[in-house]
Amino acid sequence: MRKEILIALFAAVRLLGQGNGDPLAVPGFDHFYNLEYNEALAYFHAEASRNPDSPDVHNHIAQTILYREMFRSGALESELVTGSNPFLRREGLNPSKTDQQEFQDAINRALAIAQARLSKNADDTGALYAQGVSYGLRGNYYFLVQKAYRDALRDATTARKAHLRVTEIDPTFTDARLVQGIYDYVLGSLSPAWRILGFFAGYQGDRERGIQTVRQVASEGRLNRVDAEILLCAAYRRERRPKLAVPLLTGLIGRFPRNYLLRLELVRMYGDLGEKDKALAVIRDVEQLKSKGTPGFAQLTEEKLHYTRGNLLFWYNDLDAAISELKAVTRNIRAVDLNTGVYAWLRLGQCYDLQKQREEAKRAYLQTVVVAPTSDAANDAQKYLLSRYKR
Repeated sequence: MRKEILIALFAAVRLLGQGNGDPLAVPGFDHFYNLEYNEALAYFHAEASRNPDSPDVHNHIAQTILYREMFRSGALESELVTGSNPFLRREGLNPSKTDQQEFQDAINRALAIAQARLSKNADDTGALYAQGVSYGLRGNYYFLVQKAYRDALRDATTARKAHLRVTEIDPTFTDARLVQGIYDYVLGSLSPAWRILGFFAGYQGDRERGIQTVRQVASEGRLNRVDAEILLCAAYRRERRPKLAVPLLTGLIGRFPRNYLLRLELVRMYGDLGEKDKALAVIRDVEQLKSKGTPGFAQLTEEKLHYTRGNLLFWYNDLDAAISELKAVTRNIRAVDLNTGVYAWLRLGQCYDLQKQREEAKRAYLQTVVVAPTSDAANDAQKYLLSRYKR
């Protein structure tokens, strides 16, 4: 299987059911989309105390715990769902035992409540939808934390079936079409050999139809409208259509101004479009927001900005400047997440190789392996230790 396809599936399923209407109208979701996970979790805990029999709020707790850990590890960026970075070999998430237990307790509680409702009314669309969300979240936990891929795929498939049932009962429940759209896109991208898996028997998929379905959720959905827009950005980047993602990202930035990751995604989109000056201008804007103490930007480290600029300059072959930026990251590697740190060393090695500074390149590749031995970047570094990197 093309490994980036599988991660794209789970990137989709994990984005289920975060909101209830307009996220800006609910403090918990406003915090969530602005990367303020502790504040979001506090809100959802309070909601669970007020409404303990709602499966949705327990799902929101589980989701916030998972996303907080993904954010901490650098797993919330489009590079993780595009063809440029398969990342199944990436270092797994490592949540605390407390977080793992709370996640499992929240999922189990949500599933139990949903099942109790379905035992009384098998056509309860709210319960079916919540059940699908729970399985989708648990599938991501299996995938990202436990690396139990077959269990993860099984839960993701169960999530799709639950939401397919929702739309069979109520065709106007547009939000439940999100997973269906992603399944179409994912399976439509698989080779025929992988489509005969038992999980996918009789379901062929269609890439373009999948994208159209996600577009429908983005324009007509209520619960998953924002999620669909975020997924479209990732899909457009993977499909080499970044121009379509730029207006979506601009709109998301306007709604969630404290989410600096959205601005860093915009840098990548402009970079993919060949608009280097616009990409650099966005970085400068982010630097100014940080220097002014703009809410949400205090947690963005200088090293993360150095990596963003260095990575961009690397692709534009501005190697001296890229090396300067990347070295600023590697000098203080603890200031960035694991994903950023390991790729800073890899990019640095590639820059040195392109400048024919072979010994410097080898030292950087060795550090790539030291930082994250089982990661995809380390696998690439091992290859470049044997044979010099070339464009």
